[in-house]
Amino acid sequence: MPVENDDELREILEHDTVAVVGCSSTPGKDAHEIPKYLREHGYEVIPINPFADEIFGRKTYDSLSDVEEDIDIVDIFRPSEEVDEIVDNAIERDDVAVVWTQLGIRDEDAAKRAEDAGKRVVHDHCMKVEHQRLMG
Repeated sequence: MPVENDDELREILEHDTVAVVGCSSTPGKDAHEIPKYLREHGYEVIPINPFADEIFGRKTYDSLSDVEEDIDIVDIFRPSEEVDEIVDNAIERDDVAVVWTQLGIRDEDAAKRAEDAGKRVVHDHCMKVEHQRLMG
């Protein structure tokens, strides 16, 4: 079951490093503003976007498999139909503890696979909203 409990969400939000799949270089877009908020609140944000060279002054990666640093949370800003492949990439990484999909994004089968692989799953929630509500 995906995480819904506030205590578990708080625990997840204690992690430090968030890879944002679909991070946008366009100010004003949720996929830019939410990672920006996370950076401003102490998170190490790793942007994943094959169409940008740099976001927030930081090198972007084409996919999760290209990231050499450790990742705690994979935050997904891609359509639901793309979640399956992203989750497969997250499962391949031993360092990923949490797969988080933003509001309106869900894939029940991918979530179950992630959970079966030992990952915690939060879906259809905004990381910024939950951070403000629980940690703000």
